[in-house]
Amino acid sequence: MPTAINISDDLVIQARTSSEIFRRTVAGQIEYWAKIGRLAEENPDIPFPFILDILKGKEQIKAGLGTPYIFGEGE
Repeated sequence: MPTAINISDDLVIQARTSSEIFRRTVAGQIEYWAKIGRLAEENPDIPFPFILDILKGKEQIKAGLGTPYIFGEGE
């Protein structure tokens, strides 16, 4: 359910710029940043590029571009 929130004009401007680059809506860009920030905060020992690789891999699996790794298989 969408919820209206107040954020700074500066953040909206930055999100608008990034959203154009990455072809997201402004809201989608802010949601993306929030997701990345939450993951980084919950996993402080994992480097940012590794978090991005995990998210990219999950999207590739959803798109049918690979097979998920199942721990314990093939050992």
